Amino acid sequence: MAGQLPPLHNHHQMAADAVLTSGNRSLVLVIAVIAAAALVVAVVLLRQVLAAGEGTDGMKKIAAAVQEGANAYLARQLRTLGVFAVVVFFLLMLLPADDMNQRVGRSLFFLVGAFFSAATGYIGMWLAVRSNVRVAAAAREASSGAGGPEKDLVTVSHNAMKIAFRTGGVVGMFTVGLGLLGASCVVLVYTADAPKVLEGFGLGAALIAMFMRVGGGIFTKAADVGADLVGKVEQGIPEDDPRNAATIADNVGDNVGDCAGMAADLFESYAVVLVASLILGTVAFGDAGLAFPLLVPAIGVITAMIGVFVVAPRRTDRSGMTAINRGFFISAVISLALVAAAAYAYLPATFAELDNVGDSEIAAHSGDPRLIALVAVAIGIVLAALIQQLTGYFTETTRKPVKDVGRSSLTGPATVVLSGISLGLESAVYTALLIGLSVYGAFLLGGASIMLALFAVALAGTGLLTTVGVIVAMDTFGPVSDNAQGIAEMSGDVEGPGAQVLTDLDAVGNTTKAITKGIAIATAVLAAAALFGSYREAFETEAAKVGAAADELGLSLDIAQPNNLVGLILGASVVFLFSGLAINAVSRSAGAVVYEVRRQFRERPGIMDYTEKPEYGRVVDICTKDALRELATPGLLAVMAPIAVGFTLGVGALASFLAGAIGTGILMAVFLANSGGAWDNAKKLVEDGHHGGKGGEAHAATVIGDTVGDPFKDTAGPAINPLLKVMNLVALLIAPAIVTLSYGDDASPGVRAVVAVLAMAVIVGSVYVSKRRGSVMEGDGAAERQASAPDPVTAP
Repeated sequence: MAGQLPPLHNHHQMAADAVLTSGNRSLVLVIAVIAAAALVVAVVLLRQVLAAGEGTDGMKKIAAAVQEGANAYLARQLRTLGVFAVVVFFLLMLLPADDMNQRVGRSLFFLVGAFFSAATGYIGMWLAVRSNVRVAAAAREASSGAGGPEKDLVTVSHNAMKIAFRTGGVVGMFTVGLGLLGASCVVLVYTADAPKVLEGFGLGAALIAMFMRVGGGIFTKAADVGADLVGKVEQGIPEDDPRNAATIADNVGDNVGDCAGMAADLFESYAVVLVASLILGTVAFGDAGLAFPLLVPAIGVITAMIGVFVVAPRRTDRSGMTAINRGFFISAVISLALVAAAAYAYLPATFAELDNVGDSEIAAHSGDPRLIALVAVAIGIVLAALIQQLTGYFTETTRKPVKDVGRSSLTGPATVVLSGISLGLESAVYTALLIGLSVYGAFLLGGASIMLALFAVALAGTGLLTTVGVIVAMDTFGPVSDNAQGIAEMSGDVEGPGAQVLTDLDAVGNTTKAITKGIAIATAVLAAAALFGSYREAFETEAAKVGAAADELGLSLDIAQPNNLVGLILGASVVFLFSGLAINAVSRSAGAVVYEVRRQFRERPGIMDYTEKPEYGRVVDICTKDALRELATPGLLAVMAPIAVGFTLGVGALASFLAGAIGTGILMAVFLANSGGAWDNAKKLVEDGHHGGKGGEAHAATVIGDTVGDPFKDTAGPAINPLLKVMNLVALLIAPAIVTLSYGDDASPGVRAVVAVLAMAVIVGSVYVSKRRGSVMEGDGAAERQASAPDPVTAP
C-alpha cells in the first residue's frame, strides 16, 4: 500500500544503547567551552557598544522613554508566560517516558529552554534600546555644531553602522552560546537519554519564542499602524514626529517585536534543530550521533565570531548591505571548510565502523558517512546563502521588484497593495522550491534508509544554523537603525548629512530584517521536517511495544485514507486561522491606538504647535494590555490543535496534519514577510524623493501599503516559524500516549475521547472569545481602555 510503513523496528531501544565514550565526552566538553566562549565574546562586544557616546540630553530623554516602555512590557509579558511555563512543566510530568529520569529531566529542561529563550530575547531588547541612541549620536557627528569638528560622511556612516551591527553581534553570540551550552549540558548529563530530555528543552524554547513573537508583533504593529494612519495620513506629519502620541510606543514595539521576538525565534530554531539532530543521530550514527550534531554548530559559533568582526564597512562599498553580505559569505565559506575538516577527522570511512548504530539498513549502508555528513551540512549552508540573495532581490530598494511597487504608487493605494501581494505570492513559490529541493537533496543522501535520510535533513538544518550568529546580528541591526532614526527625528538634533546616514541605514535594516525572516522560515521548515522524522520514530517505537500492526488504520501514513486526508487539510487550515487571528489582533489594537491619538490631537490642540506634549504613556499602555490579552488564542491553538487531531483521528492523521502545516506554512510565511518588506521599502523609496517624495499622493499610497504590510511581515509571518515547531514538538511528545491509549492492553478509548473533546473545546472557546472582542469603535468603551499610568516621557 502506498505510504505504508516498513516493518517496525525498535529504533529507540537500539539507539538507547548509544553511549558517550570518553573521547566523545571530551569533545562535548570542548564544545561546551566554545559555547561559553561565545558568551564571553558577547560581553566584550557589549562593552564596546556601551562605550560609545549617547548624544544630546534630548536624545537621551527620548531613549530613556523607549527603555522604560520596553522594560515594562517585557516584564509584564514574562510574568504572564512564567505562569504558563509552570503549568506546562507539570503537564509534561504526566506524559509517558521510559523512566522517571527521562520524565523529570524533560520537564526540568523545558524550564531551562524557556528561560534561555526568554533571556535571549530580553538581552536583545535590553541592549537595542541602549544602542539606538548611540547610533543616532554617531550619525550626528556628520553635522556641524555637533559638539566637535564635522567628520567625514563616510567615516560617520561606518561608525554608526558598526555600532548597530555589533549590537546584533551581542545578541547573536548569546543565541548560539546559550543554545549550544544547553544542548551540551543535556548530552553530558543524560548521555543516551539526551534526545528525550532535549524534547522538553526544545518545547520550552519554542513556546516562549512563539508567545514573544506574537505578543511583540501585536504590540509593535498596533503602534506602527496607528502612528502612520493618524500622523502621516491624517495630520501630514513625519513618521517619528514628537507630536504623535504613538511614536514612543512605535519605537518600543521595534524592540519587543523585532529584537526580543526574533532573537527568541532563532534561539528556539537553534534548539529544535539540535533536538531533532540528536534524536535521529543516535539511530543513524550511533555513539557519534551524540557528538557530531553538536560539533557542526560549535564550528558555527567560531565562524560567527569571525563574521561579526568582519562586517567593517569600506569606502569602496556600494551600500551597507555590501559589508553585511561580505561578513555573511565569509562566515559561510569558513564554516563549510571547517565542517569538512571536522567530518573527515571525526567520522570513520564506513558505516560498519560506527558503534551502536540503531538501524541494520544503516549499518549495511555502502556510503561514506563523512561525505554524507559534509554534503548534508553544505546543503544547509548553500540554502542560507541562496535565500539571502533571493529575499534581498525581492525587498531591496535598489532592485526591480521594489521599484515596481514604488512606481505603482502613482496610480493610488489599491495598485500598491495589489503589486505587493503579487510580489509576495510569486516570491513564496521560489523560496518554497529552494527549501523543497534542499530537503529532497538531503533526503536522497540516505539511500534506502529513511532514518539516515531524515538525519541528513537534520544535518542540513545544523548547516544552515552555522550562520545563525551573523543572521541574528543582521536582524537586530534593523530595529536599532529604525529606532536611531526615530530618536534623531524626535529630538531634532540630527540634521542634513547625519539624518541621511540614518535614513540609509534604516533602508538597509529593512532589507536585513526581510532576509533574516526568510532564513528563519527555512530553519523552521528544516527543523519541522527533521522533527517529523523524530515523530515517526517515536510512534513506531511505541507501536512495537504494544504489538500494533503497521497497517492499523490510525498508524498508516497512506494519504489515500480519509482520516489522513482530513488531517492534511486541518494542518493547512491551522496556519490560515493562526495568521488571521494574529492580523485581526493587530487590527483591533491599532484601532484603539488610532482613536487615542485622534483624541489627543482633538482635545489638546497645543500639540500641533508644540505648546503641549502628547501623552505617550497612554498609547504604550494600550498596546501592552492588548498584546498580552491577545496572546492566549494563538498560543492555545498551536498547543491544542495537534492534541485534538491526534486523539481524534490517530497518529497517521496527525502526521498528515504536520505535513499540511509545514507545506502551507512555508508559502504563507514567505508571502507575508516579502510582501510586507517590499511595501516598507517602497515607502522608503518614495520618501527618498522618487515619484513626488514626501507629502504627495504617491507617498500616501505607499504609507497605506506599508500599514497593510506591517502585521504581515512583523506579526503573522514570523510567528508561523515557532508555530510549526511547537506543533511538531507537541505531536512528538503526545504520539506515545495516543498509541498507548489506542492499542494494546492499556487501550482506553474513553480517555482518548475525553482528551480530544477537551482540546477541541479549548480551541473553539478561545477563538470565540477572541472574535467577541470585535473592533474598537470610538465611544464604544474606548475611554475605559486608556491607561491611568503616568506618562514615561512627561512624568518626572
